[in-house]
Amino acid sequence: MFRTDTRFALVAGCVLVAACSGQPHGTPTRVIIPRGASFGQATDSLAKAKLVGWPKVFRMYGRLTGGDRNIKPGTYLLKPGTPWSDIVSALNGGHGLVNTITIPEGWDLSQITPQLARTLKVPADSVRAAMRDTALLARLDIPNPTLEGYVFPDTYAFPLGTTARQAVREMVFAFERRWKPDWDSSLTDLKINRNDLVTMASIVEREARVPEERPVIAAVYYNRLRKGMLLQADPTIQYALGHHVGRVLYKDLEVASPYNTYIHKGLPPGPIASPGVASLAAAAHPATVPYLYFVASRDGHHEFRTTLQEHTTAIRQVRATLPSRKTKPLMLASAATNTTARSASTSTAKPAAKPASRTASKTPAKITGKTTVSKTAAKTTSNKLAPKTAGKTTVKPVAGKTTKSTATTKKRTTTRTHTTQ
Repeated sequence: MFRTDTRFALVAGCVLVAACSGQPHGTPTRVIIPRGASFGQATDSLAKAKLVGWPKVFRMYGRLTGGDRNIKPGTYLLKPGTPWSDIVSALNGGHGLVNTITIPEGWDLSQITPQLARTLKVPADSVRAAMRDTALLARLDIPNPTLEGYVFPDTYAFPLGTTARQAVREMVFAFERRWKPDWDSSLTDLKINRNDLVTMASIVEREARVPEERPVIAAVYYNRLRKGMLLQADPTIQYALGHHVGRVLYKDLEVASPYNTYIHKGLPPGPIASPGVASLAAAAHPATVPYLYFVASRDGHHEFRTTLQEHTTAIRQVRATLPSRKTKPLMLASAATNTTARSASTSTAKPAAKPASRTASKTPAKITGKTTVSKTAAKTTSNKLAPKTAGKTTVKPVAGKTTKSTATTKKRTTTRTHTTQ
């Protein structure tokens, strides 16, 4: 009996020594304790995260101290080397609990703001105010009124009680940590500033579906800029509208906004979303290709072309792979190389509620326009979008086929492949 008591005392002493020893160090590790988890299950999670070295002994410590009876579920941030007593105390008292949020690549502030407000349990207005932090705007030399594009897409774990301003600062600092020095040298080569590069990266982020195509998409837009062509990037129309639409309509192309790249030449004033590292790298190091047009295929990859005639052919080939429809979709005529922004605007066809083809979600089943289109492409000499004639919108088919009036096709869905002009 004496030997048993002595052995138990020694074991208990070793457990207590292990529990009180250690020094927290390094980067905090995130551990998730599911709702309803037992102390044993929590111990397994801690051991997997290398926060507990002897799981069986730790379970014994929990039983001896009674700390195994009241653990709180949630996501914890704990540093390696934290004493067991502190770990058990954290699990019992909810200390170290964090709120986790994931910001996907390509989200804009209108999507990030409500999500961050819900995660932090703060008013959305406080998040909006934080997104206009003048100190951060000055720090990054951002010429726009908000931090659009600079809130880095990633997964964050914010301790309970984190304010909107603290969270936004951490997300912007993440952008600064991910920015690579060689991108600064690219700014000189491309003759742009950082805001321009982030803006280009945000457009690429919203356009690309296949990762390896990002540098090529960036190259197409840079090529168009150098030639004085309109970008005609559909994601900028979505952003200019200020709300999500299932598909871009003809009337949407005339939205009065500096972000409307169908009307205004050059890059928009600022980013339209938060680009990830891959898109930032693509904008900094575009591919060396001559392409000026691209159209999305059914599986999501793009067909890139140099001339409008080649592009029109690619559109027909892509369309041939799509499910047949009772009516043929109308196409926007392509704007030519040096058409002025305003002339392109005033000549845009305006059939009330006819989709201008590409959906904002870039559904691959549609010819999602990454580059503008036209069935009249081969014969278009004025570079203008389809004109209005006597109340009807006429679109010339290729090779001199008869004119089709949209007056009889009010419900038609146009599949627009956009010419990034």
